[in-house]
This record gives sequence, C-alpha cells and structure tokens, in this order.
Amino acid sequence: MLTPEKAIEFFQKNPALSLSVIEKEAGLPSSTLSKAVAGKRNLNEKHLQALHPVLSKYGFREQQPTKARVISIINHKGGVGKTTTTINLGKALSVLGSRVLLIDMDSQGNLTQALGIDEPQRQVVDSLLRSEPLPLCSIAERYDLAPSDLELAYADLELVQAVGGVNQLRNALAPLRPNYDFILIDCPPALNIFTNCSLVASNSCIITLQPEASAMKGVSNLFDRIFQVRDRINYELKVEGLVLTMVDKRLKVHRDMIDYVNTTLGDFPIFKTEIRNNVTIKESQIAQQDIFTYSPNSNGAEDYMNLAKELLSGSYRKV
Repeated sequence: MLTPEKAIEFFQKNPALSLSVIEKEAGLPSSTLSKAVAGKRNLNEKHLQALHPVLSKYGFREQQPTKARVISIINHKGGVGKTTTTINLGKALSVLGSRVLLIDMDSQGNLTQALGIDEPQRQVVDSLLRSEPLPLCSIAERYDLAPSDLELAYADLELVQAVGGVNQLRNALAPLRPNYDFILIDCPPALNIFTNCSLVASNSCIITLQPEASAMKGVSNLFDRIFQVRDRINYELKVEGLVLTMVDKRLKVHRDMIDYVNTTLGDFPIFKTEIRNNVTIKESQIAQQDIFTYSPNSNGAEDYMNLAKELLSGSYRKV
C-alpha cells in the first residue's frame, strides 16, 4: 500500500523526477507534491490512489519482505485442476518449509471438503460480509485453511452491493500476511465477484490449463479480466505462470495442444512442470487428503513437488 511516507521517501530518493510532471499525470493540483515533500501539507487517500499507478511507472515497488505472496489459482472453467493444484501445491510448499494458508473462494466448497472439513461453522463469507477475522483451520503443520461452503453462493449480490465489497478479501488477509509465506486462493469457475475479490487481494495468479481444445475456449476473456483488475484496482497483479494439468502425452491431442499453448501464450511465463493425469490424485481427494499424505511416492506427488520447487526458484520466468 502506498503511504504518504513511502511516496515522499520515493521522491527524495529520485530527485531527478519532475514533481510538476507527476502532478499532471496524476491529475493533482499544482504544487501538491512540492509542498508535501517540504512538509507543508499532507497527502490524503485520494492523492495516494491517483499517485500509485504513476509512481509505479517510474519504478516505485512495494517492499514487503515479511509478507506472504498471495496467489490466485484461476480459470473460468471447471474441471481443469484449480482445487487440486491449490491443495497439492500448497502442501508441497509447506513440506519444503513454507507456512501456507489456503483460501476457499468457491461456493461449491470443494477445497474445504477435499481437506476433510464438512459444514464449517465459521467461513470466509463471514469475513467478506461482516468484517470478521478469517476463520483458520489447521490441516497440518504449516498448512492452514480458510473454509467455505454453499453459504458463499448466496452472498454474491450482497457483496456486489456492499461499499468496497471487492476489497473485502484483501482487507481480511492484511493482518494475516506477516504470518505466512504463501496464501493460495482457490477461485470459482466463473468471472464473478468472488474471482474479482481474489484477484484484487493477490500479488499474482496461476492459470491452470488442461491441454484440450475445450479448455482453451474463452481464455482471452480470462486474461482480459486479469488485466482489467490490474489496470483499475490492483496495480501489482501479474500472471505468475500457466501450468498444464491432467496431461497425458500418449495422446496426440495433448501433445498438439501443449505445442499450441507454448506458441500462442508463450509471451506469458509457462511452468516447465506438467501435472500428469493420475488417478491417485482423484483418489486422494475422495479420501479427503492431499497427495503427499495419501500417496507420497505417486506421480502426482512428484509433479506437485517439482511445481513447488519451480515456483520457489522462479526458474520458469523468462529472463
């Protein structure tokens, strides 16, 4: 978050910047910034909101070394591995030593059910609508969950109509971020208010893609939504990367679609790790366990551990 102190510190560290030019770009009254730097006036919230995108263009970056990376796991289609990836990437990160919180933002509550919690008494919707602290359930060491169920489905209109409703999840996560290394948000299979809330609260998003033609339909709409949120509300939001799920390279259609994804979406980071189609992963969710607890030597465990290591190393990113 841009504060008056951070803005003034940025100007002091960059004396070559023209305050009058920045005022014009941000639509601020003349001399607003020069007076603020001289300590003769305060920058208010309206000033800061106008300044943030302009200063970001000139190199301002939030420094939050003690706060969690918040990542939305997203696709507007169902059945492409969002929940599976949230569960098992999160668990892999925790096994590697990170403290991880999972957020269930899907009203179907699949993430919550897959981790063995049925009918949670307190859930994410209580934080979104009533500003209560997020309920936290400890699933394993360094591995927590904020649960949801069908009650979330009835909250969409109320959240849309609430003042600042799209910011509610970000506000609820703020006091928790110092306590975690990663916060992974399982998004619903829709471009709705809950997806918007998730993107507003996130530093980045991981897009899960199944290598089939049906899974590619409407992907441009998904990217449009991500960029709209980035340009209008959350200026630091980025595409962390694309991960291919349920891959079976014995199938020519999968091999061809992987080539197609690399060709058409190659401007975005694409994880080298591919999640192979694995019946053991489905079995683990029926057993209400992550893949590392259910079958630690399976292909699924190997793939998600490699994905976690890749995320931590940043090796998938283009230089």
